[in-house]
Amino acid sequence: MAELTIGHLTDAVEGGAVALRSIMSLQPADGPGGKVFPPTYAVAERAEHKYAVEERHVDGRVVTTVLLDSVASQANRAELALLEGWEAGELNFPVPYVDFTTAPDVEDLGRITVLEAPHRLADAIFRDSLLDGTLFRLSDVGRAITEARPGNATDLFRYAPTALLFGQWDSTGPKGGLGAKFQRAYVSEIVGLDAKIGRKVSSRIDPLQIERLAPDKVAYNHQDPAEVWTFDEGESETGKGGKPEPASRGSASGTAGQPSKINHGNIAPSIDSQAGGVTISEARQTAVLSLAALRRLRFAGKSREAEAAARTAVAALGVAAIAYGYEADHDLRSRCLLIPQHAPKLEIVGRDGGSPESVSIGRESAAQLLSEASARAERSGIAWEVEEVALTPAPKLVELLRRSREVSAQEPAGE
Repeated sequence: MAELTIGHLTDAVEGGAVALRSIMSLQPADGPGGKVFPPTYAVAERAEHKYAVEERHVDGRVVTTVLLDSVASQANRAELALLEGWEAGELNFPVPYVDFTTAPDVEDLGRITVLEAPHRLADAIFRDSLLDGTLFRLSDVGRAITEARPGNATDLFRYAPTALLFGQWDSTGPKGGLGAKFQRAYVSEIVGLDAKIGRKVSSRIDPLQIERLAPDKVAYNHQDPAEVWTFDEGESETGKGGKPEPASRGSASGTAGQPSKINHGNIAPSIDSQAGGVTISEARQTAVLSLAALRRLRFAGKSREAEAAARTAVAALGVAAIAYGYEADHDLRSRCLLIPQHAPKLEIVGRDGGSPESVSIGRESAAQLLSEASARAERSGIAWEVEEVALTPAPKLVELLRRSREVSAQEPAGE
């Protein structure tokens, strides 16, 4: 199998193909037939389970599938894979960020990049931060981003090209719902095939063997959250009715006479049939990079050659997301670790519906491809920003964080 080259990618982006596609077969880490746990969703109380299950046509047959990782979640994972390559110095492209390390009381946040902010460069984290002492939206860079459109994406390409890959809607900017909307060109999801819903059991044996409290030995919430609970009514937290609050720092169930309220005591064995995991024949990740979507991007004032080079550079970021995502592993959540059954490959999907051309791609070749594509764009007159776009949080954002943390610190866990 040939390796994807800059020539392959350029020809595909310029019109030789409609999309690049990666289809990966995966199995649970504990082997075929192992149980995995999909994400859960809010459902009606009497629903059979909390998973996104649907019938799909797969390989010529109707299959019961379960969603293991959504399009939005996959985009986040792809962004983190690119971030890992950027931080390692292997992938070079602009990554604006907000630096909290010098902000008193919130320095633990470190820096939050455009690849981590939920709404990318249009996120409120950037909106409420300063670039060279000026609110981001009022800075030259911020104004350029605000004015960017699919019909003139030059400045977004310059400062945050990943937003052109994963999509961005500036719905909270000065133009509200009329703010620029860039559709996502990269779409990926992971589903489990031939899904069979399972059951999960749980229980706990308390080594202290604390069982029940006498009716007159009530435990109360302590007025000091660090103490959690107390038997002394004088140290108790007072409720709205002016009476001591029965202990409820722990489990939301039970009465004041139950130690489970303060996380002591046994938990009776139970069966969870709504979120008990699934068994599948295999998991399948399908990632599609729409070259048609990239071709709709325009770069005003640039030559046709420069526009093609810019689109190719964004496509190279998508290829790197697939290659680096493979190496980042597929540990989706607790008890949902999936193992790829083969090395990543790409299919170049043509317009005629014929058999796609398959090419191989790896971490090193993806990094080289991105380097070549960005250099070609620069030579054509459309370059990425080489200076760091480093913001600092505005004082009001730091104060908002402080106030929120103060309230959270006083609230019982689980409330």
